[in-house]
Amino acid sequence: MLRLTDVHKAFGDLVVLDGVSLEFNAGQTTAIIGPSGTGKSVLLKHLVGLIHADAGTVECFGVDMASASEREIYSVRRRFGMLFQDGALFDSMSVGENIAFPLVHHEKKLSAAQRMERVEQVLEEVELPGFADRDTAALSGGQRKRVGLARAIIHRPEVVLFDEPNSGLDPMTSDAIDALILRMKERLGVTFIVISHDIVGVMNVADQVGMLHGGHLIAYGPPSELVHNPHPMLRRFLGRNLALPKGPQDPTTLPSLKLQR
Repeated sequence: MLRLTDVHKAFGDLVVLDGVSLEFNAGQTTAIIGPSGTGKSVLLKHLVGLIHADAGTVECFGVDMASASEREIYSVRRRFGMLFQDGALFDSMSVGENIAFPLVHHEKKLSAAQRMERVEQVLEEVELPGFADRDTAALSGGQRKRVGLARAIIHRPEVVLFDEPNSGLDPMTSDAIDALILRMKERLGVTFIVISHDIVGVMNVADQVGMLHGGHLIAYGPPSELVHNPHPMLRRFLGRNLALPKGPQDPTTLPSLKLQR
């Protein structure tokens, strides 16, 4: 569905991606973790054609993003939804107007009534029924995330990108967002790609987790395997939040990998 093969990207002397190969499986949630500045956001920008690789290939839905025309890239982008870190909502608009914004600009044939019907549907999906007329500026942090997610899925994308979905949220609200992501994947069958520093959240929602460090993908696999991975940087990164097994041969695992903050 989405594939990076031996991707290299540098900005001047700063090497951000140094031979990264990665596939994203349809219908799964893949999380990308790593310290700040390791290229997580740069990797996502390659997928939607905002950045082109210096070397290697990026294929999205069978389209080579390096050689694609602007028309082809635009067509690929419409198959993505995006939840921004701060929600990126317009406080001057109501909740419903924020959510309908993509439809106004990209599905012009829909009537106002049809747009509102879609808005109400996605508000039900994110468990905010009846919020269409609410003042966006008055929303809580968790509500803003949910409204941002509703806007990301209103045009029925095949892939949704999450940029730090739990950033700035308290532990209970973060748990609620994690549970919402899991339910939406089951109900909608959408492919989710998450970049996050929230290790507990990642371990709870992801089918596959990859860690970027020094321009390389140093680890990749299901959470149950990563907690046993001996790579010192991975263990140092995870160890700040998780009670890791002592070594890769230790049979102990985290209980169901449903972790509590």
